Amino acid sequence: MTDRAQATRERILAAAERLYAEHGVLAVSNRQIGEAAGQGNNTVVGYHFGTRADVVRAIVRKHTGPIERLRGGRLDRGCTQLRDWLGCLVHPATEHLAELGAPTWFARFAAQVMTEPSLRAVIVEETLASPSLARTLDGLYRCLPGLPAEVRAERNDITRLLLMHGMAGRERALADGAGTPETGWRDTATALTDVLAGLWLAPVTE
Repeated sequence: MTDRAQATRERILAAAERLYAEHGVLAVSNRQIGEAAGQGNNTVVGYHFGTRADVVRAIVRKHTGPIERLRGGRLDRGCTQLRDWLGCLVHPATEHLAELGAPTWFARFAAQVMTEPSLRAVIVEETLASPSLARTLDGLYRCLPGLPAEVRAERNDITRLLLMHGMAGRERALADGAGTPETGWRDTATALTDVLAGLWLAPVTE
C-alpha cells in the first residue's frame, strides 16, 4: 500500500470514528464520511474498506492494538488480588485515551456501536479475540471460584456496559467542556474499578 493510500485510509477512519461517536453509526453515510475526510469521491469509503461493519472493525482494531500492549504490560507486572485483575480491565483503555490527548472519540464510538444490534457483534468479537483479556478474565474468575457460571456471565455483560458507558460519559463531558467528578483518566479508572469491585463481590440471591 502506498503512503498516499495509507494516509487516505487513516483520514477516513478518523472521520468515521468522530461522526459515528457524535451522531450514531446508522445516522452517518459513507458520503458524509468521505466529505469529512476531504475526499470528493462518494465511493471512497467502500473502495478502501467495504461495508459499514468493515469500517467499524477497522476502527476497533486501530485502538485494540495499543490497549492490548498496555494490558500485557500490567499483566507482566503481576496480578494477585481481585482489584489487580479488575484494573487490567479498566486502566489499559483509560491510559490509551489519555495518551491520545484531547479530544478523543473512541469511547463514545464504542458505546454507540454497542447499542446497535447489527454491529454489536463486531466489537464483542474483536474484544474477545484479545489474548491479554482472556488472561485477565481467567485471573478474575479464579478470585471468585464459588460464583455460579450464569451469574459470572451476567456480571461480565454488566461490566462491559459499565466500562463502555462510564468512559463514554467522561469523554463526552470533556468534549463539551463540562466538569467531571474526576480530575483525570486515572481517577476515572479508579472510580470504575471501585464500582466493579462492588459488582463482582455482591452477594448472590438464591
